[in-house]
This record gives sequence, structure tokens and C-alpha cells, in this order.
Amino acid sequence: MPFEFHIDIIDQIWKGIIIGVIASGLMGPVGVLCVQRTLNKGRWYGLVTGFGATCSDIIYALLTGFGMSFVMDLITNPKNLFVLQILGSILLLLFGIYSFRNNPTKHMHVSGKTKGTYLYNGITAFWLTFLNPLIILLFIAMYAQFKFVVPDHPVEMVSGYFGIFGGALLWWYGLTWVIDKVRGKFDNNGIVIINKIIGSIVIVCSIIILIGTVFNLYTFHY
Repeated sequence: MPFEFHIDIIDQIWKGIIIGVIASGLMGPVGVLCVQRTLNKGRWYGLVTGFGATCSDIIYALLTGFGMSFVMDLITNPKNLFVLQILGSILLLLFGIYSFRNNPTKHMHVSGKTKGTYLYNGITAFWLTFLNPLIILLFIAMYAQFKFVVPDHPVEMVSGYFGIFGGALLWWYGLTWVIDKVRGKFDNNGIVIINKIIGSIVIVCSIIILIGTVFNLYTFHY
């Protein structure tokens, strides 16, 4: 039993990491801002921008998790859960298509070269992300597909939320590292390319998950 308990926690952490990476990887205004600040001000300013966005994301992740836990009696029914997973897969597919077709530089917030403080850069990124509550729909889709919400298992849930936080930070760390390495060769077209790559990955994965769910080939075990 103790062995199975630890496996559950590890499984939940991995789910959280994947959710955190996907939530941060779909390039929106804050993603563009992070790239711009990395190029104009330096990597640490870009990383602080990502940290601010992560703090906002984890708030919405918690709110979504708490909200879904109140209706778990309804969705733990196998038929209802199946429908919710299908809807989650479709919603995730739509997010991927939107990300692929969207040009995040079109209405981007242009970052100047005035550095400001780390606190200022973090707070502005936090509010830019927080003012986009549509991310709740993305969390609902991923929670449903990954069976992330497990009521009455507080240790596993807390571990999962730490996974989301860590996954988001991992994305911003990797993004700023890449941008810093290709400095001078990266422009707005690079942002669009990254957006299309991430969108393509989400599209492919959501289709695979959708097909697997329909044919009961793809399941997660607690």
C-alpha cells in the first residue's frame, strides 16, 4: 500500500507538469512579452515575466480544481466521465487550432528597453495573465482528460498543483534559455513559428487522446 501511494503522487506530479507546460506553452500576450523582455532586457527579466504569469496561472488552476471537486459526484459516473473527457479533448483540440492559426504578435504589448525592477516586470506579467480568465476553460479541458481532480486526496492534489507550478516554470526557463542563445537571430517570425509548433503538438496530442478515449485505448490509472 505505501508503495502504491507514492506511485499515485508521482503520477499526479507528472500530470501537473504536463498541464503546466501546455498552459504556459500556448503563446499568448504574456508569451510574446516574455520573449520581448528576454531580447530587450536580458534573460532574467524574461524569466521573472514568466514567473509572474505562472503565479497567475496557479491561481486559476486552484480555482478550477476546487470548482470541479464540487461536482465530482456527477462526473465520477463512468458515462458522464466519458462524455466530459470527449468534450475536454475537443476543447483542447480547439485551443490547439486557435494557437496554430493565431498570430500572437498582431496585438502584442510592445516591451521597451527600459528595464525597470524585477518586481515591476513580474507584477505586470501577473496582471496581463490574470486578466485573461479564459485559461479556466483550458484547465477544465486538461483536468477532465488527465483525470487530474481527485477529491479526498489532498496530498495527491497538492503534489499535482506543485507539478503545474513546476511545469510552467520549466517552460519559461526553457523558452528564455533558447531565446537568449539565439539572440540577434530571433524576431517576430520566430514567435509565430513557436506558436505554430506548440499548436501543432497540442492538435496532434488531442486527436490521439480523443481517438484513444473513444476506443478505450488511452486510460490513466490512479
